[in-house]
Amino acid sequence: MAGAQLGKSEVLLNVIGYHIEHDPCPTLMLQPSLDMAQAFSKDRITSGLLNTTPTLRGKVKDPRARDANNTTMHKIFPGGSISLVGANSPSGLASRPVRICLADEVDRYPVSAGNEGDPIDLARKRTSTFWNRKMIMCSTPTNKNQSRIEAAFENTDKREYYVPCTDCGHHQVMEWKNVHWQKDQPETACYVCEECGSAWDDAARGRAIRRGEWRATAPFVGRAGFRLSGLCSPWTPLASAVSDFLQAKKLPETLRVWVNTYLGQSWEEDSERLDDFQISTHREDYSSDELPQEVVFLTAGVDVQDDRLEMEVVGWGRDEESWSVDYKAFYGDPASAQVWADLDSYLTLTFSTVDGRELDIKATAIDTGGHHTQAVYKFCKPRLGRRIFAIKGVGGEGRPIVGRPSTNNHIKCKLFPIGVDTAKETIYSRLKIKEIGPGYCHFPNHYDDEYFAMLTAEKVVKRYRKGFHRREWIKVRQRNEALDCRVYALAALSIVGVNVNIIAQRSMKTKADGDLDNKPKPKVRRKMPRREGGFVNGWR
Repeated sequence: MAGAQLGKSEVLLNVIGYHIEHDPCPTLMLQPSLDMAQAFSKDRITSGLLNTTPTLRGKVKDPRARDANNTTMHKIFPGGSISLVGANSPSGLASRPVRICLADEVDRYPVSAGNEGDPIDLARKRTSTFWNRKMIMCSTPTNKNQSRIEAAFENTDKREYYVPCTDCGHHQVMEWKNVHWQKDQPETACYVCEECGSAWDDAARGRAIRRGEWRATAPFVGRAGFRLSGLCSPWTPLASAVSDFLQAKKLPETLRVWVNTYLGQSWEEDSERLDDFQISTHREDYSSDELPQEVVFLTAGVDVQDDRLEMEVVGWGRDEESWSVDYKAFYGDPASAQVWADLDSYLTLTFSTVDGRELDIKATAIDTGGHHTQAVYKFCKPRLGRRIFAIKGVGGEGRPIVGRPSTNNHIKCKLFPIGVDTAKETIYSRLKIKEIGPGYCHFPNHYDDEYFAMLTAEKVVKRYRKGFHRREWIKVRQRNEALDCRVYALAALSIVGVNVNIIAQRSMKTKADGDLDNKPKPKVRRKMPRREGGFVNGWR
């Protein structure tokens, strides 16, 4: 279940190698999704794997054209076969009986394979022909109470890996709270025994791991479950783990990834609703005429309504600390040219910082999901060079903030899909940050209460759909334009993919060099030629 770096390919190799030699069986390897480009890449990897592994060399024929026994996603060898199928392919899941089914990264599976239902259930039915079938599920977990692998693990004997202390011999499950280090010094990291308090370096930790054993923590009900964290990985030194943690904890979204992938634990949100009054306390004394010196990059998000365009300009600093620069509405019919001309004129403005730098808007994202899609296309296409992007929000958990663009429209305008659920989760998690620093959101004093009500106008609800709990965003009030604009401004930053920290570092260096150049230089006293005195030269 967990994110320990033990490599699922080792499990796959052991299964295939054993059954090649001893027990004929068809094997199905199920993955979250599988397109032809991915399959081609995996086929090249598989070919190299087969040729470099002595026990597998020669067992599978080399790829040939028109050979149904050795295709990209189906290979037959003496004693069995293996098929690669995407969890989003109902036809692949219903094609053949298998005895061993390996389901990889099950938390990334869609709720339904097409219209056929749960992909895990479909795959399990493929094994019903065999009395000695095996179903293997593995994954890193995602959200608390919504994770497939977490639910599956709870229905097993819950085996944990217990390691003995090298000093007192006490067996324990390794936990992150027992990792200690000196402040800002990851290289001093050690693991402390929960019983005797002895400190383990990586060598002692490695010895303890080698002597460890699996112990069930619940009665056996016909299913074995195993959970392991990255603390048991011999390939990741504690110093590296601590360094990754210190970097990840700066932002909630990066900390969530670290908890899921390294600790192998599901992530639980603090709360599902934001208090607009609490967020309004983030107001500060600055304006768009004189931005804080920490701002180094500007993006804009535009929401298209029936009678206006609403826009927010957001300034970004180190570790994506953000400042709302301006929130503005352009009133007019979006089907007419005037309102777009007003927006175009605004997007060419420059903004000044307190230290004298001039910043312009580097990227803009405009929503096409309203009633004026074609107008947005016509505005964005000729301005792509100015990084003015047409976007379309796509709902659903687990989608990236920015997907692969397409030009599937009649004027061939590049359109970027935006994972709005992921973007809203990112924004809400940052709005909860109370200390100024990485991810913190600043707002100017002149913003009224209506802005903050719009910014927090949605909440997450959990609904039971097709056998699974799903997180859905719903409105708690009608107007939510401020939230949409902030989502689009974040999307614009993600589309250009800049590293704000590097820009901030360069800005600081430029400022330091400028201060050095502007520093008053010491006056150099002009040397007068020395006058020779004495009787001989006195007549001159």
